[in-house]
Amino acid sequence: MLAGALLPLVARSGGEARIGLALGSGGARGLAHVLVFEVLDDLGLRVHRVAGTSIGAIMGALYASGLSAADIHAHIDRLTVSADENWFRALLEEDLARTIRFLQPDLGGGGLMKADAFLAFLEEVTGREAFEELDVPLQVVATDLWTREQVVMASGDLWPAVNASMAMPGLFSPVTLDDRVLVDGGLTNPLPYDLLWDDCDIVIAVDVLGTRTPEESGAVSYFDTSFSTFQIMQAAIIGEKLRYREPDILVRPDIRDVRVLEFHRFEEIFEQARPAQTSLREELVKRLGKS
Repeated sequence: MLAGALLPLVARSGGEARIGLALGSGGARGLAHVLVFEVLDDLGLRVHRVAGTSIGAIMGALYASGLSAADIHAHIDRLTVSADENWFRALLEEDLARTIRFLQPDLGGGGLMKADAFLAFLEEVTGREAFEELDVPLQVVATDLWTREQVVMASGDLWPAVNASMAMPGLFSPVTLDDRVLVDGGLTNPLPYDLLWDDCDIVIAVDVLGTRTPEESGAVSYFDTSFSTFQIMQAAIIGEKLRYREPDILVRPDIRDVRVLEFHRFEEIFEQARPAQTSLREELVKRLGKS
């Protein structure tokens, strides 16, 4: 699904329009962000700024580092398929014995695990350590656990900021940066398109919260309860933001019944998101005269 008035775009100061890209939170469903990157790459469009929360911060950092959509897709394959046993699936199945083997348990640190190994992988594939090294300016959103405020990071060390943005309470340990205890940015700004209004001609926001239907068995797992509650809160925040002001283009892939940690279902995620990708391509062609 895609929303936004089909109006021609005029750049503020001549030349090419400055595109702002906001990538929302949503766990595994956020892999669909790569389909937006495909459209931008195919149309030869350069993004002026990126803002991301949680999985949106991860995907935003990959894209802002200069990786193409094809590169990112290949790395998704590597993370979700190549391993003999997938730690995302271990978590999903609540198999604690397998989870402990693949993760870095951190029960004393406020969460089930730390993300150090995963972040080291991201640094390896991007070759970037700091925001200033990125090809495209990036803003990453986290939440101060004690003041309950949004924290926006755009300079300094990149991966600790991403770590904070994705630190889902109860799953990943909080991250301490500059004497602040930070957790998942989805608690305060799950779709940070408002960060891009000040100097972008067109703002594209990608909401990947998706939808869920009840299990036929009626059973509800610990992770389903925890993550679905978190998503209800995020949906309410996004709804209020949209009441105040909408982005120029709102992309909402119709991703159904994919749980937060089901990264191994990335091909299904892509398939469900294809119609939204097609709609985005058509609207950008209309607005920008690209083909």
